[in-house]
Amino acid sequence: MKSKSLTERRVKAHQHLALAVVGLCLVACSTPRAPNAPEVNAIAGNFLQAGPTASPAIDAATWAGFGDPVLDSLIARARAANHDVRIAAQRVSQARAGLSAVSSRLMPTVSATGSVSDQRSGLPEDVKRGQPDVRALRGALDLGWEIDVFGAARAARDAAAFDAVAASEGFEVAQWLATTEVARLYLIRQGARMRLQQLQSLLDAQQATARLTRSRLAEGMSSRFDVSRADAEVESLAAQLPALATLVEVSGYQIDVLLGNGPGKAGPGWAEQAWRDTPLTYLPTVPTLTPGQPVELLNRRPDLRVAQQQLLAEGARLRESQADLWPKFFIAALLGQQDLRINLRDLSPVRYSNVALAFSAPIFNAGRLRAAIERQSARERIATLQYERAVLSALQDVESSLVALAQEKLRGQALTAAVASRTTALQHAQSLYREGQIDLLQVLDLQRSLIASQLAHTESQTQQALGAVQLVKALGGGWYANPPAATNSPSPPSTPLTTTQRR
Repeated sequence: MKSKSLTERRVKAHQHLALAVVGLCLVACSTPRAPNAPEVNAIAGNFLQAGPTASPAIDAATWAGFGDPVLDSLIARARAANHDVRIAAQRVSQARAGLSAVSSRLMPTVSATGSVSDQRSGLPEDVKRGQPDVRALRGALDLGWEIDVFGAARAARDAAAFDAVAASEGFEVAQWLATTEVARLYLIRQGARMRLQQLQSLLDAQQATARLTRSRLAEGMSSRFDVSRADAEVESLAAQLPALATLVEVSGYQIDVLLGNGPGKAGPGWAEQAWRDTPLTYLPTVPTLTPGQPVELLNRRPDLRVAQQQLLAEGARLRESQADLWPKFFIAALLGQQDLRINLRDLSPVRYSNVALAFSAPIFNAGRLRAAIERQSARERIATLQYERAVLSALQDVESSLVALAQEKLRGQALTAAVASRTTALQHAQSLYREGQIDLLQVLDLQRSLIASQLAHTESQTQQALGAVQLVKALGGGWYANPPAATNSPSPPSTPLTTTQRR
């Protein structure tokens, strides 16, 4: 009866232990809800410079609105070959590997162990009864599991998941910055080429005027002052050419590096390097951009999405540090079997096991855990302020870009009218000069004014195109309601993130 009662108590103890383990496992499997990013009041309403607008879908890979196939090909190449983009792709792989490593804390660890021992001595048989010869072959499975009752491991996993999403968004940031920089440099180069072409044409015309002035001097119809003034105009125009030629070459080298090539070098399989020498007869057109609503920047701009994920990651790490104040529970088990031989007696097989449930609770740590919580709490507040600052900076970028583009368009319209008026005035002045009614000085003054207006008009066209690029960058993408299929570009590793991890 006593043996039966002892057996019953052992069975009940095992049942209680099993229920405790199941309860701890259920608690460990529950997932706390991740916090949402804070709301920023400044994103309510409309952009000051645009008014109410309908927002189209955004595609950061779309640049066809500039009507320049060369630019489109350069953008596609930058999205695929830019070194910052490729580095960002590797960071995604790194972050996702880190997520897998941290997530493994929620699972038990199982390891196999084995040993072989053979202990013998030359002692007499009667002595070996106290110190026998032993030969043993052992094999076992060792299981260990920290049961995440208070969510420390789950919070660490959530933080790693947010970091992985931030890395994926960082990949888009790298593509976003690379493409906008390529577009900016391309437009700068095109504008410089256009001005260089205009200056060369005007220089040729001025040289012809200087030759005509010298011939008129030989005929007694011009003075040496007129010749000197014409020669000075030639030299003044010629002095402007080197700076523009430098800008053309330097911007081209910068584009080469952004495409992953050496300066002036074509990459493997990259036939579009001929863009450097294509005839220039136009500047890219400025597309019509729709800014949409300020609140949509939160989803449009990848840098804001990165800041949001970083904020959520810091919040998860705060939960992890808070959970360290609570006890930690552990399960350990060792299950094995051995082939045992003592002296001449074979005792095989011999099974053995050891199962334990343990806990560890902090009692005294001189304030270390509380300090860690306060430090992480400060990091979360910093991340919150950084997120809010990023949103405000994005709004400023859009508003400033809208103002600059609108005012540059007005300037361009005025310069277009000025070029037309001065062209007409110069034609009249040349006619009067041929008839001898005015002197060459007046013609040269009008010609110089026309040159300044034409160059200013070209510069304004370039600035309008650059303003459109800046606005696209500020908006975080393109402007098409139905964007075309994206061009081939490298993507981060295709390991999917779960819904919980994307939260």
